[in-house]
Amino acid sequence: MTDSDTATPTRLSPGDQAPDFTLPDADGNPVSLADRRGRRVVVYCYPAALTPGCTTQAVDFTSAAGEFAEAGLDIIGISPDAPEKLARFREQESLSITLVSDPEKEVMKAYGAFGPKKLYGKEVVGVIRSTFVIDADGRVEKAGYNVKATGHVAKLRRDLGLD
Repeated sequence: MTDSDTATPTRLSPGDQAPDFTLPDADGNPVSLADRRGRRVVVYCYPAALTPGCTTQAVDFTSAAGEFAEAGLDIIGISPDAPEKLARFREQESLSITLVSDPEKEVMKAYGAFGPKKLYGKEVVGVIRSTFVIDADGRVEKAGYNVKATGHVAKLRRDLGLD
């Protein structure tokens, strides 16, 4: 573990330029935030595919994907999982959202979504479940850290006026 892993991550705030990224999706194809300019994007960071909380969140995003798309929002989920695991996750849970792999956690660190966190009362270093809404110009519109897996998508829909 390096000092950069244990340092408190810099958090993004509304108005900040969203860090650009290009990461492989579940099929190994590159997905770039810059390619989404002109559209709003929900970027969410989650700890691990095929775990209960992350499955709940991904299934909820998939269920709401049509509403998000109608409102001009794309959805990209980022985890440290390898593309092969993301493909299994997508198939097993019938997910239609874009899932990308960040094994070095560089993008999650740039978003402030990797670092020290509390887990069952203990301080650990890991992925901080986070969600960002990026506007059409690539700026952060909303940034949420330590979000709950259950009920989060419904809250985001309310916050974005999609309900």
